[in-house]
Amino acid sequence: MTILQLINQRVQAALAAAGAPDAPAVVQPASKPEFGDYQANGVMSAAKQLKTNPRELAQKVVAALDLAGIADKVEIAGPGFINIHLAPEYLARRSEAALKDDKLGIHRVAPQRVMVEYSSPNLAKEMHVGHLRSSIIGDALARVMEYVGHDVVRANHVGDWGTQFGMLTAYLVETSHAGDAELQLSDLETFYRNAKVRFDESEDFANRARDYVVKLQGGDQNVLKLWEQFVDVSLKHCEAVYQKLNVGLKREHVRGESSYNDDLPVIVEELRAASLLTEDDGAQVVFLEEFRTQEDKPMGVIIQKKDGGYLYTTTDLGAVRYRHKTLNLDRVIYVVDARQSQHFAQMFSICRKAGFAPESMKLEHVGFGVMMGDDGKPFKTRSGGTVKLIELLQEAEERAFALVSEKNPDLSEAERRNIAAAVGIGAVKYADLSKNRMSDYIFNWDTMLAFEGNTAPYLQYAYTRVQSVFRKAGDYDANAAIVIAEPAEKHLAAALAQFEDTLQAVVDGCYPHYLSQYLYNIATLFSRFYEACPILKSEGEVRASRLQLSALTAKTLKTGLDLLGIKVLDSM
Repeated sequence: MTILQLINQRVQAALAAAGAPDAPAVVQPASKPEFGDYQANGVMSAAKQLKTNPRELAQKVVAALDLAGIADKVEIAGPGFINIHLAPEYLARRSEAALKDDKLGIHRVAPQRVMVEYSSPNLAKEMHVGHLRSSIIGDALARVMEYVGHDVVRANHVGDWGTQFGMLTAYLVETSHAGDAELQLSDLETFYRNAKVRFDESEDFANRARDYVVKLQGGDQNVLKLWEQFVDVSLKHCEAVYQKLNVGLKREHVRGESSYNDDLPVIVEELRAASLLTEDDGAQVVFLEEFRTQEDKPMGVIIQKKDGGYLYTTTDLGAVRYRHKTLNLDRVIYVVDARQSQHFAQMFSICRKAGFAPESMKLEHVGFGVMMGDDGKPFKTRSGGTVKLIELLQEAEERAFALVSEKNPDLSEAERRNIAAAVGIGAVKYADLSKNRMSDYIFNWDTMLAFEGNTAPYLQYAYTRVQSVFRKAGDYDANAAIVIAEPAEKHLAAALAQFEDTLQAVVDGCYPHYLSQYLYNIATLFSRFYEACPILKSEGEVRASRLQLSALTAKTLKTGLDLLGIKVLDSM
């Protein structure tokens, strides 16, 4: 049980004893140190319901509140807020237990089978900046859920089917005859662009491309081999990006749209059997009463076009059905641009009505805003083109390398390159993960690579600062007792004890910025502790205790940054 859950439970019991058994405790970390470590804010609404004086009710709650051995001071503030100050001895014991535990004292949750679907690029094109947010937000969520004990299934639902593959296959056959297919395949973007030009300019070529689509969907072995070639080359591009980005997606996590191709006619028949389908202008449509058009009519979702073709919705329905029937998932999280919110809301509604997903299987669209350039518009190249993701990451490393070379010219080039890779990629990821995912944000190199403020370089440097303390400390007792006497020690220990609460909040709400804010707070509090409480100049038990607190800080920073997919270094 986390500290927040423990205090919430105790305050809930005290409210019940004070005559408000149904009132929520509303416990949260205190906004300022002078208000204690936690605040219970449920008394006001309880007093309103009971038609009693809130301060009087608060006094009854405090009298019934059992926090022996947990808090050393409980006080009433304002009209009825309850401020809870944790006991230094309690924090010291909790810190010692966390330091000795591989999981920093995290209690394993009751495990659920959770799928996180993220990244999901369209194949046969290189990944661009539009794939960045899904890839890193999804990866952070998967890491955190795995860490707390859930059985996590990563899913990369790639676009590997449809009209564009007919076009590409036709162009591959054409260029193979000319003997330069391998050369062109090495640059997929150029290959795709040239194929599109041929498709637009030549009706004969366009007809051949459409024939290849039919052959592909019909299972023609020769066309399937060419299609597999595109998929393989495309996935190698993706894997290079994931490796550089430190994202844990592998080939075995890929299950593309093509996987559900055989199921699509079955989906249509099952929707028809459930009386959900209506024929509308030759297309098969599900009309949803809960979604209305501007004319206040039920909104239609096309399942099968009048030419017999299928849409993303149909494939997504097949994926949900598979995830329930075959994978037996408890929770499915789709990390996809917020602009797709209506698509997911409609798709989830159809799944429930058709019985493709039971109510017990949680379906969530985890949306996110847009990455903007300095001009406040979606991020583009100076010429207005799409920025390739691999090129953005290479630029991040080069900028970081210039910065590191300026600060540490005496280091070898290999050392500077190693630091630059961690700092550059970390900076790009953290700039995103430190923002509320629903917000749009401005992509700015100078801000994200700064060594001051809420940035990855600041946190990475905070970690190396702790490591430098241990390099100077020499031998010390790694089993020494922690003694908390100074305010700066207590503030740091109280924040370190909130690691589990923070991870649980990320799991519940799917907001990685909760963890980013937490780590920034830890780094800030360590800096204050470092200034206020001399570590190496102190002696005996005090020195050993402060080294123990420093060790827990380093362990927490490293673990937290790793959960965000950001690397740390022992020296910078």
